Amino acid sequence: MTSRPPLPTAEHLQKLPEDGGPDWNRLVFEKSPYLLQHAANPVDWYPWGDPAFEAARSQNKPVFLSIGYATCHWCHVMEHESFEDPEIAKLMNDHFICVKVDREERPDIDAIYMTACQMATGSGGWPLTVLLNHQRQPFYVGTYFPKTSRFGRIGMNDLIPRISEIWTTDRATVDHNAALLAERLATRPTAQPETPLQASDLDEAFRALHGRFDPEFGGFGQAPKFPTAHNLCFLLRYYHLTGNPDALIMVESTLFAMRKGGIFDHVGFGFHRYSTDRQWLVPHFEKMLYDQALLLLAYAETFQITQNPFYAAVCAEIGQYVLGTMTDASGGFYSAEDADSEGVEGKFYVWTPEQVITVLGEPSGRRWNQCFQIEQGGNFREEASGHKTGDNIPHLKQPIAHWAETWNASETVCRNLLETWRQQLFMARESRIHPLKDDKILTDWNGLMIAALARAGFILNQPSFVAAAEKALDFVLTHIRDNEGQLLKRFREGEARLPALLEDYSFLTYGSLALYAATFQPEYLQKAISLMDEAISRFWDSEHGGFFQTEPANDLLFRNKDFYDGAIPSGNGVAATCLIQLARLTGDPKWETYAEATLRAASGAVRHYPAGHTFLLQALYHALEEGSELVISGDEIDPLRDLLRQTFSPNLVVIHRPSAGGLITELAPYCRDQTAEKDSTLAYFCHKMTCDRPIADLDAFYQRLQQDGPKSP
Repeated sequence: MTSRPPLPTAEHLQKLPEDGGPDWNRLVFEKSPYLLQHAANPVDWYPWGDPAFEAARSQNKPVFLSIGYATCHWCHVMEHESFEDPEIAKLMNDHFICVKVDREERPDIDAIYMTACQMATGSGGWPLTVLLNHQRQPFYVGTYFPKTSRFGRIGMNDLIPRISEIWTTDRATVDHNAALLAERLATRPTAQPETPLQASDLDEAFRALHGRFDPEFGGFGQAPKFPTAHNLCFLLRYYHLTGNPDALIMVESTLFAMRKGGIFDHVGFGFHRYSTDRQWLVPHFEKMLYDQALLLLAYAETFQITQNPFYAAVCAEIGQYVLGTMTDASGGFYSAEDADSEGVEGKFYVWTPEQVITVLGEPSGRRWNQCFQIEQGGNFREEASGHKTGDNIPHLKQPIAHWAETWNASETVCRNLLETWRQQLFMARESRIHPLKDDKILTDWNGLMIAALARAGFILNQPSFVAAAEKALDFVLTHIRDNEGQLLKRFREGEARLPALLEDYSFLTYGSLALYAATFQPEYLQKAISLMDEAISRFWDSEHGGFFQTEPANDLLFRNKDFYDGAIPSGNGVAATCLIQLARLTGDPKWETYAEATLRAASGAVRHYPAGHTFLLQALYHALEEGSELVISGDEIDPLRDLLRQTFSPNLVVIHRPSAGGLITELAPYCRDQTAEKDSTLAYFCHKMTCDRPIADLDAFYQRLQQDGPKSP
């Protein structure tokens, strides 16, 4: 891969022409690391916007839309093969207006054209390649294209002349077919509501996940395997609802297997994007903020159910990675780390036996190699070639207790030794050339991490997690706004930009509610209320229910409304969950009305593919369970909070009413009269709209709390 020239300074940028000049294209003026990666390409890239489509109309060319993200391995491959190649670049410039989009900055654009790709080809992925007419309608879609045709996959040097000929000689057919596909996109059958969702839909999703579960290696399906931690959180709630042990077995098997496998970074911590094989051994090495957030939630909640310290330890490792590597000094969280370094996927993360022994010496290096399967010949096979590279991905086949016995040491001594060696290897690895860090701060992904740190911080009694979540929320709400105070999408290098979408509002609401639950600071509940009110005013579909992804005035083909969970949960699924929590926390039924309408609007999509909508089904679980409300009245609440940490009660909402009352009595007026005598604490439980006598005794409180724990099968 060619080395990238350094970007111009801010002073030089001001002097460049609008098209970037001879050494740069228009992307040089962008902030997205992904777009800046392409700023020195010989392709005459435009960012998404009206100027690109005006140029397409005036020059009578189709638009070549390329969508990817900064840490995408195959995006790098296509850039190196084609976009850096002068011959291919000339073909592209001669025949197309070329547009680059960072899918993480503009998931609204990506959602529409990825759906088109899946409709037309049956699959999708990134890089996403779409040919558009002047009405922004797709007429040809695909993913990665090599430079030259091979193995039945058309290459760019054949594709470009073919598309150009069709555009020139049969334009009417191109526009007709594009209009038909655009109509199909806007009227997808899975978006049509059916009868209201009910408990049997939870059972259907469980059966679908159970049918795909891999009992030998954990996870779902064969290969590739994705973490999809929101599915695991759904299964934990299904276990809570039904007591079905299979639900918890699926979660625990998957979490154990991932932590042992190569998908986990055993030297620097954090989880890679996904596994290319069934065994969780060979990952795609990029690390995404949202995966860390969702997995932190899953491990923390599983610890809360099982009290197994293994899960708490993994939470600490994820937190150490995120707070140490992915956190800006200002408090916001960075987006991702690349899979590639020095143009090679995984190079930063893999080891030979000799490299380990050089760092640790004998016999420590030999023991590390034995424990983490670092062997001669290597275990890392490149996905593209299938050949071993001679390098090794650290992973565990045996538990630490096995190695303690093998080395005739206690398990504590063994763990301490391994941690000492890990730190030495980590410091040695720091001297390697690091993968690119995508340091943009995204509102929605930060919302997920805020929620995860707040929830895990409460469950594990880890104040540093909660403090980091508070700092991040303050940063987002202070700095990722426009001059009128409206929420925006992305912050980087001092610039906040791009319109906020449904996910930004709903995920940040989710994080704010988690912070209220962790701190009982009513300001966080107030922020959640404000954010959800704003989301309703901007995105609510008053005709059919549910939320659009974008505001009415936007630059897209149509307003997308989706309920499907992809790598991250759907904005509608998270919004519905937040709405139900808000209804129970505030006592205001308007929130439940919006939640019910969202679930009704999603019913057709959920019935079409239940296992693809597990976050919406979490909302359904909350709605059907008619969970309990708890008001803790008084000022000495720590003993009660300690018991709450130990009990998995996802359908219990908790309000703290201090003796002085204050803001919480305005936000949740029903708690005004739920008072306690001076120097005493009372717990008021309500369930199914009926309130029990207040509880003053700690043992009685614990016994009552168990009623909200997991059900017996």
